[in-house]
Amino acid sequence: MVDFSFTEEQEIIRSTLREWCNKNLPLEKIREWDTKGEIPQSIVKGMANLGLLIMTAPEEHGGLGADWVTACIVAEELGYADISIALPVLWLVESSWGYAVDKHCSERVREDVIRKAIKGDAFIGIASTESSGGSDVAGFRSTARKEGDKWILNGEKMYISGTEEAKNWGGGYFVNARTSPPPPGAPHRGLTGFYLPMNSAGVEINKRFDDMGRMAISTGGFVMKNVELPEDYLLGEVDKGFYLTMEGFDCARILIAAVCLGTAKRVLELGMDYLKERRAFGRPIGKFEGLQFELADDWAELEALRSLTFRTAWMMDKRYKEKRFTPLEVAQMISACKLKTPHFAFDVCKHVMLWFGAYGYTKECPVEMGLRGIMSYCIGAEGATNIQRVVIARELLGKDYIAYK
Repeated sequence: MVDFSFTEEQEIIRSTLREWCNKNLPLEKIREWDTKGEIPQSIVKGMANLGLLIMTAPEEHGGLGADWVTACIVAEELGYADISIALPVLWLVESSWGYAVDKHCSERVREDVIRKAIKGDAFIGIASTESSGGSDVAGFRSTARKEGDKWILNGEKMYISGTEEAKNWGGGYFVNARTSPPPPGAPHRGLTGFYLPMNSAGVEINKRFDDMGRMAISTGGFVMKNVELPEDYLLGEVDKGFYLTMEGFDCARILIAAVCLGTAKRVLELGMDYLKERRAFGRPIGKFEGLQFELADDWAELEALRSLTFRTAWMMDKRYKEKRFTPLEVAQMISACKLKTPHFAFDVCKHVMLWFGAYGYTKECPVEMGLRGIMSYCIGAEGATNIQRVVIARELLGKDYIAYK
């Protein structure tokens, strides 16, 4: 019989984090950050004190060595607390890409950024998207060439989360650059991963975007002009950066799914409170079956997607600890989570805003922050919706049926 219960330690982590969030992340504070466009670093330091930052990194590197089920518990709670998803974005970008960098980096990079980010003293993220596109990682145009004991990087990155935080707090990004021409039929080869500090000479933040949602974390773009990086900043092996990128995406996507579920749960609870309080035609509007049925459908789908997400996190743990599943088997399940949860959470926000009526269309109503924030994951942060379908179909039908080959 399958045991779906969490461990005692995981339940303690959830309750401790819920208590911290209730104290430090009330909805009024989330609205304030959304309006100002800033997350106080003191909040990030508070999360560090709880051991939440890059918590999946090994203990010897400064992390907790947490498994992915535990990380998803934290993601769900943060999504529940900050329905704008700005703080969850900051946390999950560091948790996923910080893990990927830590796994493949030199000890120098761990000292320069990983251990600092774990303490809340620096930011580390992913800079993958370019002006030519984001989903086609193999088509990136940034380049890196070896000169002596240095790597010289040139290129441009766009729509990158946390550029202002990386500039102001210190830190940098996992970046991919082409180091060799790709062989015929294998455009994903010839890319190499690097850690890029944002204070490197030749790095210029050239734009800050005014996003639709998740306003409290910055989004920007930067240019690399003959940026010199030491050999120690190489991640993994030369010409194999694509595989590191895919691992990082998998780690981020499962956490995104959990964040979306937390936000959907909180929004549904806000909606249920309103269904009980708001009266129309002499009775609470929660008595009308049209609203009851929509609520019931949303709750049932929430429970189904929650089971899918945590089962997939369990599969990730089995893959890393026991090699029980192949990377592609896990990637297929992760893509199913990323395919379904953002759109579901967006629909929940839309439904509840409609229940609220005119109030739902005002900024006095917190739900609109959720709708704006979740849309970023519907559009394609950490992988567009149709990319998830490509991954799933590839595993169902086989590589011979990939449309773009």
